[in-house]
Order: sequence, then structure tokens, then C-alpha cells
Amino acid sequence: MKQFDIIGRRYWWFALSALVIIPGLISMFLNGFNLGIDFTGGTLLDLQFARPVTVVEVREALKDYHLENSTIQLAAMEGAESSPNVFIRTRILDDNERRAVMNDMQSHLGDFELLRVERVGAVVGSELTLQAIKAVLLASFFMVLYMTYRFEYRFAISGILAIFHDVLVVLGLFSLLHKEIDSSFVAALLTIVGYSITDTVVIFDRIRENLKMHRKNESLPELVNRSIWQTMTRSLYTILTVLFATASLYFFGGETTKNFSLALLIGFISGVYSSIFNASPIWVTWREFSERRRLTKKAKA
Repeated sequence: MKQFDIIGRRYWWFALSALVIIPGLISMFLNGFNLGIDFTGGTLLDLQFARPVTVVEVREALKDYHLENSTIQLAAMEGAESSPNVFIRTRILDDNERRAVMNDMQSHLGDFELLRVERVGAVVGSELTLQAIKAVLLASFFMVLYMTYRFEYRFAISGILAIFHDVLVVLGLFSLLHKEIDSSFVAALLTIVGYSITDTVVIFDRIRENLKMHRKNESLPELVNRSIWQTMTRSLYTILTVLFATASLYFFGGETTKNFSLALLIGFISGVYSSIFNASPIWVTWREFSERRRLTKKAKA
């Protein structure tokens, strides 16, 4: 049975990636990101209600002001589902907004006493954000060294480009959808990077093994295409298992984990796509270009 030619249609896959990434890049430059209170700081409210309230009740009362993603903590014994004492951390509220929120909460949840209100700084400051970027770049550098040692530098660069593809897809879609970005989003990105490079290395390893037994009547695109299909079942089983778990977290995990799990869903799908349809095709294109240039120099000599 003839297998679908993935490598032969590589420029279609490159174009599809560009169609997803370019609008995201435009949105990032024009609209930026919807940064959460972890990055921008916020308002801290310490409330004592006349009766015990639950996190769900408080979150429901905040929905009219689009504050349902705020951090809500109960001052109660571990495992307790309700408490009269509640800490709420929201985006920065001015005095008028805060009074309106308080009035609305009183009508929904009953009387309460405002024990404390203060403005708090960002948990993830600019310095910490810069350190996170440095960490990702340093990790990418060591990945390049490792993959160059294990395979060759062209494999390494192709794998890193696939990782950047996945990161840009997630960042771009979050910018386009105006989804909130908080500290858990950074953790999601690092998880996506690890997943993407692992899947890519599996395919590269099969290509390397097949190169050792390269048949003369088989072209390089045919060899790489065969290698991808030999690992396809493994890739599909892995992504389906991961997506089942992540989708369950997205649909049943509650409001506080939705953006984290959404980033994982987008990143994992992009990761398996880039491993199959970007990383290996980039390597083939690069190697064919190098071979043509070598032959041209040899002919001129």
C-alpha cells in the first residue's frame, strides 16, 4: 500500500504553519497580550461574611464584572468547602469599580465586613520574566548541543525551529483570542517545549537508523517519509493519550485551570504537527540545498 507523501508536500505544510503564525505575530505586535494579575499586579480584598460562603458562590458573584478568573482563597481548615473569611485577588480596581463590586457581592452573598483592601505588586516581575526567557534560550542552546552530538547540527536546528513554531502558535492564538496569561501559562509553555522536542527526537532517531541502511535506489525524501510513517503509530497513540487527559482538565477542571489546559491543548496539537510536518521536512530541505551547493562548487572546480 502506497503511503501518503508527507515530505513531497512539505511546502504545503510550511504554508499552513505560516497561515497560523503570521496572524498571531501581527496580533502580538498590534494588540499585545492580556496579562493576568501575576504580571500586572492587582487588588487584594479581605472579606468576612456573615455566613460561610463557597469559592463557587464568590466566583459567580464576580462574573458580572468579568472577574471570575480572580484568585479566591478561603481562610478555613484544610478541606473545608466554605468559610466566612475570604481573600480575593483581582486585577487592579479603582475606587468606583471596587464599590460597585462590593455592592453587587452584598446583594448576592449577604452582609460582610471589609477587613482589608490593598494594592499588590506583580508576582512575576519584569526581572523574573527576563530570567524565564534566558532559561528557555539556555535550554534551547543545550538542546542544540545535545542533538548535534547525537545526530548532526542540521537535525538540532530543525528541532529547535519546530519548538519555536509551537511557542509562536500558542502565543499567537492567545493574543488573537485575548486569553489571559498568568504564571501557569509559563509552566504550560515549558511543558509544550519538552513534549515537542521528545516527539521530534523519536522521528530523527528513526531517520538516523534508516540512513545507516540507506538503499541506493531510495531517495532521501523517500527515506525520511518512510521513517515518519514507521513512527506514526507511536506519535498518534501518544498525542491521543495526552489530549484525553488535557481535554478532561479543560472541560472539568474549573475556571482557574482553563487557560492553562487550553495552552496545553494548543501546544500539544501543534507539537505533534511540527514534529511530523515541519522538523523533518526542514531537515530534508536543508540537506538537499547543501548537497546541491556542494555539487555546484565541485562542478565549478
